Amino acid sequence: MKKRKILFLGESYRADALTWTNGLKEFGDFEIISWELKTPSDTFSNRILRILEFTFALIKIKEIIKLQQPDMVIAERTTSYGVLAALSGKKPVAIAQQGRTDLWPESSILLPFKKIIQKHAFKKATLIHAWGPVMTISMAAANVDMNKVMVLPKGIDLTKFVNKNTANPEKISAIVTRSLLPEYRHDIILKSFGLLNKKGVDFSLTIVGDGKQLSNLKDLAKQLNIEKKVFFRGRIQNTELPKLLQQSNFYISMPITEGVSASLFEAMASNCYPIVTDIAGNQSWISHRKNGQLITVDDSNMLANEILWAFKNTTYRKECVLNNRKFIEDHVDYKINMEIIANKYHELINSAESTS
Repeated sequence: MKKRKILFLGESYRADALTWTNGLKEFGDFEIISWELKTPSDTFSNRILRILEFTFALIKIKEIIKLQQPDMVIAERTTSYGVLAALSGKKPVAIAQQGRTDLWPESSILLPFKKIIQKHAFKKATLIHAWGPVMTISMAAANVDMNKVMVLPKGIDLTKFVNKNTANPEKISAIVTRSLLPEYRHDIILKSFGLLNKKGVDFSLTIVGDGKQLSNLKDLAKQLNIEKKVFFRGRIQNTELPKLLQQSNFYISMPITEGVSASLFEAMASNCYPIVTDIAGNQSWISHRKNGQLITVDDSNMLANEILWAFKNTTYRKECVLNNRKFIEDHVDYKINMEIIANKYHELINSAESTS
């Protein structure tokens, strides 16, 4: 039988993208070809060059399709690579919305243009991925044909993130695993632990990841006199993360916007108690004081108080982490979910061939 070939449009190095493409190889026996924009978007001049590269990208993609003859095109982000996939002329096409809306930042002067091209991508796509329920809200508001939408997270590998926790139960051992960018509000987390420190509460706070806020956050930790209790681990190998999660009993994440967070799932699988912002992307998975806690955006006082409340309510917390692990096993198992997605792709390819 002919091995099916998929062209993936997106940043292939990202962990989220690797989960998707590796899962298709493993559970669908697909061959994956990747293409992505080469210009980084780290400076204003580079962003201009990236827009120019994007303008001519469709020509390159059509050349790849002609040369490689993929059976299907898939793409991440409905306002960039997803648009290119929709315009490529190849069917079937699956596009994935990465954020709550993909129309970000909301203050962008390009927002009206992004809405137009996203609407076109939605219309042309054969299948639209919503990695979680929160993404369907903006899709419905944009009058997307919801029959084309598959609501299913890619899942996480439960053989790596195991049901085991070695954290000292007598101490708050918290971990943060989000990139050090302003929208993830690490400063709010540090301020909350500064308040706990003033109350004489013992803790360790591990911050995994890198980003432009690193030096500012290190300075803030010193100002709050907690630098000896805060450990900035920087960017680590994926193989190191499961162990760090197992050594932590609290997972903290304070973003101002959220799509579907694999970081949250990984923490829940590792018996970390989750405390996250009270926004739609987190409300899909966490109910306040039922299986975690939801914190008002930018409220360091509330965060400190809720961490302390959870730490004192040990029995409740133990029950929560067991239930969360069961939820992940039932709904967010990478092996189950990626097999469903891979089978769907085979079905779409077979259907396209039978009607061509």
